[in-house]
Amino acid sequence: MAELAGSSILIIGATGGLGRHIARQLADAGANLTLTARSQQALDELGIPGTHIAGDLTDPELPETLVALAVMAHGRLDGVINAAGVVAFGPVAETSDATLDELWTVNALAPMRVLRAAVPALEHAKEDGGTPFIVTLSGVVSENPTAGLGAYSAVKTAVAAFHSVAARELRRQGIRVMDARPGHTETELSRHPIAGETPKFPTGYDPAGVAARIVAGIVNDEKDLPSSAFTEISHPEAPMVAAEPVEAGPDAHPAVKMAAEMPLEVSASAPTDASASSPASAGSAGSPASVDSPASPGSAHPAASSASAPSAPSAPTPGSAPAPTDDGAPAPAEHAEHIEAEQQQHDGGEQHEPAQHDSGEQQHDGSQHDGDEHHDAEQHGDPQHEGDQHRD
Repeated sequence: MAELAGSSILIIGATGGLGRHIARQLADAGANLTLTARSQQALDELGIPGTHIAGDLTDPELPETLVALAVMAHGRLDGVINAAGVVAFGPVAETSDATLDELWTVNALAPMRVLRAAVPALEHAKEDGGTPFIVTLSGVVSENPTAGLGAYSAVKTAVAAFHSVAARELRRQGIRVMDARPGHTETELSRHPIAGETPKFPTGYDPAGVAARIVAGIVNDEKDLPSSAFTEISHPEAPMVAAEPVEAGPDAHPAVKMAAEMPLEVSASAPTDASASSPASAGSAGSPASVDSPASPGSAHPAASSASAPSAPSAPTPGSAPAPTDDGAPAPAEHAEHIEAEQQQHDGGEQHEPAQHDSGEQQHDGSQHDGDEHHDAEQHGDPQHEGDQHRD
């Protein structure tokens, strides 16, 4: 069992959304920290005690400098945590060389250099009776490469493979290498891509919870933290905002008109346009539902709270209530013709053919759509994308 109090730990990417939580929790446990990020001001504003040094991970000399500084400041080095990284979105055929170079340098080459530079100091810590470790965060995309994140997935898979081999080789020296692969986490990583546009994601994991799980893995001498190790972590609640009003036509069923007049609220992270609620738009290639999640229908994490509407009042006769859509919400006004057709069938005793959507896609018979019940949402580990933070 690793002892955090009094240990010397180097954290790379300490000002990121995940790195800062890891740093704070380790400081609270009594660890002596060496923190690095791109901005010295951001490091100082953290308010976390320790040695702070700004640096650029593209500098091949930085890893050895960081290790030397940690040993100089605290007399030894017991652990290294790499929580820095960058992300890029878009089809692989449209990924530029510049994007590929930065993804590789920051997300793969830098952690490899850090591990290489840290091994001699970690060996000394083991000789002194310590339990040295190295932690990397390859994220769930290293388990399941994701459409729209091809280059990012490839780089993360490479760093996972490198550290998997290192774990076997360094075990002889008593150095533990642990790879963490959380799903999409609510940090700034996905909001600041170096290329491409950020797609709409389901609500991700609470970064403090992900950090706590990683710290627990360090303390408990765990050797691997796959995506399944993070599934019990909570999702932060998204604020509720007013939903777009739904217009009901003059010939709409009374229940539809009443529902359209009711004030609705949706999660701030939930899609509000009609296209966002369709399985086709949610799971299209190149638009992953989460930075760290594989596309797996039925296994995706739902958003913290989805759009909801009050139930429509019971109609005078069975079958007159709005038919539910794929997500269980009352039918929008555009389904009014179908609802009225069913109403006439009950009231007049006549048999009517079920009305089709204007697009001719599917027919209703008073039950749910025949189409997919699950959006092709990714997660990002389940339906959630990547625990590592935007580059600092």
